Amino acid sequence: MAVSKRVGLTAAVVALTLTLPGAATAAAAERNTWDQAELMTFAALPAATFVPGSEPSGSSLGSAPINGITPPFADQPIQGFSGVLRNTDGTFDVLSDNGFGNKANSADFVLRVQRVAPDFGSGAVDVLGGINLTDPYGKVPFPLTRADRVLTGADFDVESITRTADGTYWLGDEFGPYLLHFDRAGRLLQAPVPLPGVFAPENPGRGATPANLASSKGFEGMAQSPDGRTLYPLLEGTTTGDPAGTLRLNEFDTGTNTYTGRRWAYALDSPAHAIGDAIMVDRDRFLIIERDNGQGETAKVKKIYLADKLTGTATDCSTRRWSPT
Repeated sequence: MAVSKRVGLTAAVVALTLTLPGAATAAAAERNTWDQAELMTFAALPAATFVPGSEPSGSSLGSAPINGITPPFADQPIQGFSGVLRNTDGTFDVLSDNGFGNKANSADFVLRVQRVAPDFGSGAVDVLGGINLTDPYGKVPFPLTRADRVLTGADFDVESITRTADGTYWLGDEFGPYLLHFDRAGRLLQAPVPLPGVFAPENPGRGATPANLASSKGFEGMAQSPDGRTLYPLLEGTTTGDPAGTLRLNEFDTGTNTYTGRRWAYALDSPAHAIGDAIMVDRDRFLIIERDNGQGETAKVKKIYLADKLTGTATDCSTRRWSPT
């Protein structure tokens, strides 16, 4: 998203409260004014950017123009980015936002991690290459869209990404929601890891179990601990039975390949808001993007919070510390 005007960050305290499994609580807190953050520069990739020499896509979108571009497409669109990883050479690994909006119309969208190089001087972005996500070892236990086991937007809705010291990627999915572990070439290394007790409508393994998470509200953000041993996937939506506007943040041990059972609840400013992503700044604190669903002039809320899982608070991204309310 390119922004050319000053964006206000209004400080607000919201709750990040440790809970026991099966319960999620959040406390309302007072608001405080901090300051504003000014966007200094940005680089933008044109919407009509495609992977050269790739497969056709968009066959289920009809033939009417979408934002001025008429489907179907001769190649794979690079799309917007739902996750970003910084490399040491000034490039970024970015996760293309999943598919064309839903499971039904995304069977010919190939899931992919792109490598890009932004030039903040000129404002341009070079696409250097990337890797398709595949399951050559047959780790996915349910039928895939393609016989060659190249993964598509009808198989998973990948929205968050992190990378461990061995160069492998962990991705957060919204259809399960699942955690997906890929090697540096994009090959799935193990079966998708489900979140115990949480089922999206698209979850292929839930059987007759009712969905308790709205569609496309799975793992939108995922942080990694500084030592690389722990992942913290953050849901975008509220699980049925939890207080409105609270999002579960679960702890996952990469060594044992299991959830630890520790869980927190991040309370949004408003149930109408959503999170964009999360990273850890130390072993206890997270930076979390919170936003509304507006675009352009209708966008009113784009904030970054510093959330502390020890004190149970989240604040604006200043250096002030807040005590629990």
